Amino acid sequence: MRTSVRCAEELIPLFDAMAAGDTGRVRSVQETIFELEGEADQTLRKLVEHLPRSLFMPVNRRDFLDVLETQDSIADTVQDIAGLVVDREMTIPEGMAPALKALVASCVDVCQYAGEVIEHMDELLETGFSGREATTVDNMLTELNTREDASDECGREAARALYALENALNPIDVMMWDRIIHWLGTTADHAERVGNGLRLLIAR
Repeated sequence: MRTSVRCAEELIPLFDAMAAGDTGRVRSVQETIFELEGEADQTLRKLVEHLPRSLFMPVNRRDFLDVLETQDSIADTVQDIAGLVVDREMTIPEGMAPALKALVASCVDVCQYAGEVIEHMDELLETGFSGREATTVDNMLTELNTREDASDECGREAARALYALENALNPIDVMMWDRIIHWLGTTADHAERVGNGLRLLIAR
């Protein structure tokens, strides 16, 4: 999760570089994102290989794997965004930058907060996913849902900004930016799903 969050955080310098027209910096950040995504994949493989198959795990193995795979999906989606931005040499349309910057910041915030929630995993295991620690995490998960809702609204604002410009843009560019906006929202969705998966572990 820490690696996936670091990957998501690179979205900020990626879009800052795009806004500044710094193509060299854009490619440099893309390389960092690809390295972090590879690191996340490698960590996931190691965890899966060493995860006990015993019936005596403190949580359901399938549910736990789902949480791990969803964490990895954050990095996967960030990689998709960076890849498309670089491959198509995309530039941010004038007038869209403020809404896009707000969306990126909001999605990164959701990922970072999901990371904070996961940092409580040790304590949850020690307390058997119950008691005061479980209550603390449950409250944090409610806050995570609230932050993800805010990112959804930022996504709608970014889409409105894009559609206001669509007559002045190449139709393919409109499609690609619509995809980027969707993928940014998906990044936050994955972070929320990590939290929802943890809530399921606590409930069981």
